[in-house]
Amino acid sequence: MINDKQFLIDTANMKMPFGKYKGTFLIDVPEHYIVWYKNKGFPKGKLGDMMALVYELKLNGLEEILRKIRG
Repeated sequence: MINDKQFLIDTANMKMPFGKYKGTFLIDVPEHYIVWYKNKGFPKGKLGDMMALVYELKLNGLEEILRKIRG
């Protein structure tokens, strides 16, 4: 089972590892790009889970949660 607190911390500090937005914090990747991935299918594994969380946070206007964790 994923430790939810640690998963939030990891997601807050995760940077996009590839593509147009490589090196950008996931929460700072433009919404249209995250939505594109949502429609295409998020990558498998932890990165995909993190991107799905970012999608849900952006969808609900809660991006600041991860930005506050990151400090």
